Amino acid sequence: MTASRRTTIGHAGSLPKGVARRLEILDRAIEVFRERGADGTSLRRIAEAIGVSHAALLHYFDSREQLLVAVYAHAESQRHLAEGPAAPSGMDRMIAAAMANVDVPGLVQLYTTLVAASLESRSEVGKEFFTARFARIRESLTAELREGQQAGTVRDDVPAEHLAALIIAASDGLQIQWLLDPAVGLEAPLRSLAAMLEPR
Repeated sequence: MTASRRTTIGHAGSLPKGVARRLEILDRAIEVFRERGADGTSLRRIAEAIGVSHAALLHYFDSREQLLVAVYAHAESQRHLAEGPAAPSGMDRMIAAAMANVDVPGLVQLYTTLVAASLESRSEVGKEFFTARFARIRESLTAELREGQQAGTVRDDVPAEHLAALIIAASDGLQIQWLLDPAVGLEAPLRSLAAMLEPR
């Protein structure tokens, strides 16, 4: 559940004040979802929880799905900005992202809900966002793993693109298991996976 490029989902606002208002709404929404998740709440109820009018939300977001995807994208973007140029790479990045999510279970729940919803035929915003997001992560991780294979630090008996897809699946799957049962843990299993990537 990592990697995102800055993308405007919904309406950005044409004036600086409008842009700032939209970011304020997203920041407040992140705090609400940190505490309680999305839980099938309507756009009107989300507006109440955030402390804005229903009309204010509709000014920036056409639907509940659009708002929720924008909230997740904004939260992920904030985390990348906080990491800065010293952000870890490869498997370490996946582990760091999973561990950061421990502090925000509401956002992990939001993510899993949105990914599942993006599989539905009527979901356009979610499907477009998560398809592009997974493609970016796979591409980036594949390139890093391939470099590791060439340097002799990553096993080379499995194609790098297969390893990348499996790492993403393991990270996402573990976070779902962790939501259901925190005793499953995240870091230790992911560290074990990292060890399995080492050359034989």
